[in-house]
Amino acid sequence: MTMQPRSGFILLLVLMLLGLQHRLWFGEGSYSDLQRLSQKVAQAQVSNVVREQRNRVLRIEVRDLKSGDAAMEEKARSELGLIKPGETFFMLVEKDTP
Repeated sequence: MTMQPRSGFILLLVLMLLGLQHRLWFGEGSYSDLQRLSQKVAQAQVSNVVREQRNRVLRIEVRDLKSGDAAMEEKARSELGLIKPGETFFMLVEKDTP
């Protein structure tokens, strides 16, 4: 039994279709690859929003520090516990309640 040219052509088309389907579902640029890349893009967008907010806060802080001594004094008092000469420091301690 010999294969007719037409059936060989159909077999070739079926094999090509299967090859293309394999690439669509499993190869580079596949549906799963697209989903993975979409998730990475969404994570990067969230990360960018967080960083933009942090940068905005830092820009405001830099502007305040450049504009005068009030911001520097506030930072020195809150972060370093510094007081001006002649001031009295009071520390309020809460009593532990059983």
